[in-house]
Formats: sequence, structure tokens, C-alpha cells
Amino acid sequence: MLGFGTLAKKVFGTPNDRMVKSARPLVEKINALEPEFQKLTEAGIKAKTAQLQQRAQGGESLDDLLPEAFANCREAARRALGLRAFDVQLMGGIFLHQGNIAEMKTGEGKTLVATFPAYLNALAGKGVHIVTVNDYLARRDAEWMGKVHAALGLTTGVVVPYQPDAEKRAAYKADITYATNNELGFDYLRDNMRSSIPEMSQRGHFFAIVDEVDSILIDEARTPLIISGPSQDRSELYKTLDRFIPEIRAEHFSLDEKTRNATYTEDGNEFIEQRLREEGILPEGQSLYDPESTTIVHHVTQALRAHKLFHKDQNYIVRGDEIVLIDEFTGRMMQGRRLSDGLHQAIEAKEGVTIQPENVTLASVTFQNYFRLYDKLAGMTGTAVTEAEEFAEIYGLGVVEVPTNRPVQRIDEHDRVYRTAREKYMAVVGAIHEANAKGQPILVGTTSIEKSEMLSEMLKKEGIAHNVLNARQHEQEAYIVAEAGKPGAVTIATNMAGRGTDIQLGGNVELKVLEALAKDPGAHPDELRARIEAEHADEKAKVLEAGGLFVLATERHESRRIDNQLRGRSGRQGDPGRSLFFLSLEDDLMRIFGSDKLDAVLSRLGMKEGEAIIHPWVNKSLERAQAKVEGRNFDIRKQLLKFDDVMNDQRKAIFSQRLDIMRAESVDEITRDMRHQVIDDMVGEFTPAKTYADQWNSKGLQAAVLDRLNMDLPITAWAAEEGVDQDEIRTRLEKISDAYLRDKADRFGTETMRAIEKQILLQTIDAKWREHLVTLEHLRSVVGFRGYAQRDPLSEYKTESFQLFETLLNSLRSEVTERLAQLRPITAEEQTMLMAQMAPQPKPAAPAPVAKQTPQPAPAKAAAVAFDETDPSTWGNPSRNDPCPCGSGEKFKHCHGRLA
Repeated sequence: MLGFGTLAKKVFGTPNDRMVKSARPLVEKINALEPEFQKLTEAGIKAKTAQLQQRAQGGESLDDLLPEAFANCREAARRALGLRAFDVQLMGGIFLHQGNIAEMKTGEGKTLVATFPAYLNALAGKGVHIVTVNDYLARRDAEWMGKVHAALGLTTGVVVPYQPDAEKRAAYKADITYATNNELGFDYLRDNMRSSIPEMSQRGHFFAIVDEVDSILIDEARTPLIISGPSQDRSELYKTLDRFIPEIRAEHFSLDEKTRNATYTEDGNEFIEQRLREEGILPEGQSLYDPESTTIVHHVTQALRAHKLFHKDQNYIVRGDEIVLIDEFTGRMMQGRRLSDGLHQAIEAKEGVTIQPENVTLASVTFQNYFRLYDKLAGMTGTAVTEAEEFAEIYGLGVVEVPTNRPVQRIDEHDRVYRTAREKYMAVVGAIHEANAKGQPILVGTTSIEKSEMLSEMLKKEGIAHNVLNARQHEQEAYIVAEAGKPGAVTIATNMAGRGTDIQLGGNVELKVLEALAKDPGAHPDELRARIEAEHADEKAKVLEAGGLFVLATERHESRRIDNQLRGRSGRQGDPGRSLFFLSLEDDLMRIFGSDKLDAVLSRLGMKEGEAIIHPWVNKSLERAQAKVEGRNFDIRKQLLKFDDVMNDQRKAIFSQRLDIMRAESVDEITRDMRHQVIDDMVGEFTPAKTYADQWNSKGLQAAVLDRLNMDLPITAWAAEEGVDQDEIRTRLEKISDAYLRDKADRFGTETMRAIEKQILLQTIDAKWREHLVTLEHLRSVVGFRGYAQRDPLSEYKTESFQLFETLLNSLRSEVTERLAQLRPITAEEQTMLMAQMAPQPKPAAPAPVAKQTPQPAPAKAAAVAFDETDPSTWGNPSRNDPCPCGSGEKFKHCHGRLA
């Protein structure tokens, strides 16, 4: 008997069916326009774009322009690339324009689909960003789809790391910009550290289409983007700790692999304390439980995690003299990414490579909060339905399953579960042997480099030729993937997410043509292509006869999406295919998430060596375990986001204020308001309301005014005057300080003073924001302990971070006011002295003998050649305790460091 839900779906259809149905009339409209657009000349297509741009920027809605825009784009793509978009591709484009995630199976042509909504939204003239997971795909797609955009009369840009600033700014000014998610986030942070508008790269956040949206918005969103600077060097501490971590025994620690945490037991703490005292790190009489030991405990724990939870060739590889992290979802190297809180340094000590100094955060943002800046967001992927709840809750994105152009013919077999990993791998090799013998191409999925290399060794012993695709073979990636569909090809791959290259049965014709031309540059391209296409047709027929691509997975991932991505490599565009997962009770997922019961059942059944259990119930229970893990990971990300949202509100306030300052011609009004607020605070502090003059601390106020406003005023005399109250003192201070700053501006020159005020304001905001980020990090790391006192850590964090932000604003006002008050133009005498110091000195004929002398105080250091009192950019970058570059002989922090 059918349930009510199933019955209702049969009658009314699913929400997804209704979405697909609603898009069909639009597709029919686009198809009806096709004959009209086929008649257009190349110039006519571009003229149509200009006409549509005029209408869009004149107020006509993009929804109304959609049929014409899509018809124009389809015709341009047909002429530029020889590809006519299918109806389902137009449908995918419609869903993207509406701000949804279009789930389209592998091989359905997502790259072309993105051109339709990108073109339509680019008509508004605000720029469209197409986001990819790596530089290779960003460049490839920009070059490939750039031909379509050019045929339509639009410009295309590409943003990649280490690009010159001018080139990057030009790329962002293009109508459609291809970029990686990392570079977009980092450019946003860099823009908010610039000191003038022309230096900024991005021009706003109007519309973004995210390719491999699940990889970027979920998997990568666990780690925030951080721009950091080096802090103190603790390399000796890491090396010392690393020496005795291998001495730790099993009873000294406990591991929680679910949460990736390692903790010491009581025995472990005693052992560590003893070894730390022997090494001279822990002072006598000090325990690991003392508050003074917090930093040591932190680093000792990180050293333990580095040894017990982070494994070479699985979580990272050693490349030259550096540790390169591996993305567990894509198997790619994450060049430039580092683990925080000293964990990366602990791994460097473990592997004996150069230990890089720890970093302090200068700016940071999470992908969740970066992508929520866009007015409209859309995404494409082959696997998003399992995470639909997260996309809806965090990003407000719906997920629509777009029908395939041809029905899927892939056969997904039930998982085979073995008792031990050894039995499983023997069965895997047997299955590869069997499929390989009949010429079927095989894609073998593994979860780590270590396992892919172990399987590779097993296949070598069996004499089976194969390719290995993992972080080590990153450079040959496109070639290995393109060859994976040839008859009898065996490809071992560490995850297949975001590869961007389809596995075509019989191999990739384009790659074969390019290879043949490289070998024989004199060959006729058309003849060469005809010969290769004929060979390819034969090879494709052999593969189809053998059953298409066989996807063989050696383990299930924590996330169903990753398994589905691997499966989806087979059966593209209606091709036949087969997928099969081989598992064992020793696999991480089975071991961590309760294989004890299953092991007991299998033991009672009396399974023989090499036998597997195959049943739909096993698949269902595994999927339930995966769903639980996904739910737990979502809760972790949601909790992290709640904390980051608190900082994000503050980040937006600071970044918005910086932008207003950079755009303003003059910041005189802002600095005046700050100064008046500082005066108001001082008057309130030293002459409290509702007190008499004889209760005021007039001397304290006079000293504070001298310190903060650089004005020596007779405040004690004012306080003695008849009828003078707090308001009168406040008004006098405001008037005199305003006149003092106006006089200073006249001496500097109005333009110079404006530039100095703006620079001082921006520099102070940046310095205070950096300090604030470090404080918030420390608060975030300890606030969780408030839970033990029955207090909600999130509410505590919100309250305290708000108080810290208020403190930041108060200290910002005070410091800007002080620095402007201390500012003074260079005198004529100082200028003469500087000129004399800069003049070339005659060289002595020979060095005179030096008599032994009593040590004298060091003379004042001569000013730097380019030093200009009025231009902070000429002061170099001295540290706070260095001699001041003006030549005064004082420390920088006591001299011009008060201004810079």
C-alpha cells in the first residue's frame, strides 16, 4: 500500500517536477525565436547585444529579456564553438538566472550552460563572476567560453593568483570574469586593506555562478580565508617537543577520530610534565594545569595531533622543503594553504623540513560570508540534492534537478562488504582483472594517495598496465582523465570532484589531435582529424560492447556527494556504464561509525575467507551512517558560521567605513567629530556631571589635553572663573582645538593636510582592526568553556565581542586625534640640517688609528635620504623600537611612530 506522501507526489508531482514544468514554456519561446536569430549576421548578433544592454539599463527586467538573450547566446555558441545547446541546457541556464543550484549530471555540458545566465545578467553592466575550483579551469573556461562572449560583443576576464595588479583590475572590469573562489575572497580582503579607490580590484558583487558549488560552498567553507603576517619564531620549541612525542605510549593519550581531536590522559600529563622539565621548557614548581602553562599545553597537544591524526600521503605530502596539504574531497594539493594555531609547524617538525614562523591574522573572511555579499548567487554541480537543506538555510539557494538530455543507462550495483581490507583488495584486483580482460575501461576510486599507491603496486605485480591520478600527478591530470575512457584503460584516482574534464568513451578526440600535431607539425590538420575520428569511432564501439566505463570504488566517503560524483563519471550522455563499491569492516567509515554489530552478525553467519555480504539493507544502513555524518558536519559548520556572523557584522561596518573614507574628498568632518567626542569623554571623566567646580580634577584634565590634543591650556584658571561649567569648558576646548588644526592645515597646505588625515585615519583603522581580530580569536578559543558554567558560549561571545568593538572605536577616536595633534611641519633649521646630512662627504685618504675610548652615547642617526615630514609613505617601515628615520635619535614609537 502506498503512503500518503508517495500518493500525493503521484497526483501532484514533486516540487522539482513543478520547477522543471514551469521552465518548459520559456524553453519553447527560445526555440520559437531560433529561426529569426539564425538569419542574423555576426555584426547583427553584436548589435542585438547592444540593443538588449540599452533596454536592460533603461529599466526593462532581465526576466523579460530572457528569451531573446538566450536565443542570441545559443546562436553565438553554435557559430563560435559548433555546439548547439540542448533544451535541458537552456533549462539549467533558466534555473541559474533565477538564483538556484542546477544539479546536472556529469557530461551534460555545465560549462556551456553558464554562458546563458552570465550573458543575460552581464547586460545590466555590473559584471558577472563565474567561480571555478582551480586556476586551470578558470583559464580554460575563460579561453573556451570567451569565444562565445566575444561573438556576442562582450569582454571576458580571468583572475588567477600572482597576477599583476593592473591586469587583475582589467579582468574585474570585464563584462564576465572567470576566477577561483580563493582568489575572489583574497581580492575582497586585499581591497579592504588598500588606501585608495583606484588601487581596488573588485567593482562590487552583483551576480556569481559557482561551478562545483557543493565543493566550494560546503567542503571548502569549513576553512576561512586568512591574510596573515609572520609573528615570533618558535621553531626550537616545535623541534624539542617533536623529539619526545614518539616516546609517548598508547596509555598516555586518547584519540577521537570523529572530531579529529587528541587529548592526554593523566598518565600522559605526568610523563609530559617530566619530559618538559628535563628539556627546561616547564619551570620547576609549575604544573601543566597552571594558567601560565596554557601556551605550552596548546603546543604539546598540537604535536600529538600532528603525529597521531595527520598522516603523510593522506592529509599532506612533503614536496621539497615544505609540507603541502591535500584536499580530502578533491585529492588536490592546496598550495599556499597552512593549518593554523601551530599545527602546520608541528607537522613541519615531525617531517624534518624548515619550520615556517606562525602567522598573525591581518584579515579574514569565510566563504559563506563572502558569497552572501552577492545580490544574486547561483551554482552548478552534479551532486547537490543531499545538501539541499544546508544550501537553503545558509545561502537561500534552492536545488533543482535538471533532467538529462538522454536517459541514464548506468547500472549501480549493491555494495560488497568484506571482513578485512586484505580480502577486499584481493577482490578489487580480481574485478579489475576480469573487466580489463574484456577491454572495459575502469576508473578505480580511492580515498588517499597512500591507498592509491598501494593498489598500484598490487596491479603491477599482476602485470596490469594502469595510470595513477592523485596530488602527485597534478600536472598530468587533464591527460590522464582524457585517456581514462580508452579500451582496457585502468585509472586509479584519489577522488574525482572538480576535475572539470569528462571521461569520454574511446578517449578524447581533441587531445589526440593536439598530440598528433605536436609529434608531426607538418601534417594536414583536417586529414589528421579524419583519421583520428575514424580510429576513435572503432575504439568507442569496442568500449560500448564491453559495457562502457566501469567505476570501481574501494571505500565509501563520509559524504554521499563524493560517492555520487565518482559514480557520475560513468554513464554520461546516455552511455552504458556500471558502478560498484568494495568495502571492508576495517574501512574508516565502517570502523568509526559502528561496524561492531555487523562484524558480530558476519561472524555468526560463518562467512568464509574472501566471501562478501551483498544486500540492499547494507547500502541503506551505510547511507544512514553517511547522512548522520553529513548532519553532524552541517551542525559544526552552522555553529562556526554563527560565531563568524558576529564578526562579519563588525567586518562590514569597518570595511564600509574605510570605503567611505577613501571615497571622501575630505575627511575633515570625520576627524573633527572624533576630536569632539574625545573632548567630550575627557570632560566627562575629569569634570563629572552634577559636580561642583571644587570637585573637578582640573589638573588631570589639563594634563590629558596636553597629552591627547598637544595643547597647553590654562584649564585650572578656567575652572576658577565664575559661572564656568562643564559645557563651557567643552565648548572652549572644541573651538581652540578646531582653530589649532585649521592653523596646522594652513601651514601644511590644504591638499597635503587632507592626504595626511586620510592616511592616518586608514592606517589607524587597519592597525586597530588587526589587534581586534587577534583578540576575537583568543576570545573564540576560550569562550566554549563558559558552557561548563551553564552559560551559552554564543551569547557570551556576542556580548563580549560587542564590548570589544566599542573599545576599538573609542581607542580609534583617541589615537587618530592624538596623531593629528602631534603632527607638525618641518622647520627651516631642520630642513637645512637634513640638506647638510644628504650632501656627499669627502672620503678620508687612509683610516686613522683608533685609540681606546670610553663608550659614548650613540649619536643621533642621520635622516633617510628620501624622508619627508609631510609624507608618511617616505618613512620606510621601521619597527616600533627602531631609531626614528627623521634622525632625532629617539625610538620611532616616541617620535614619528606616534604619527605612523
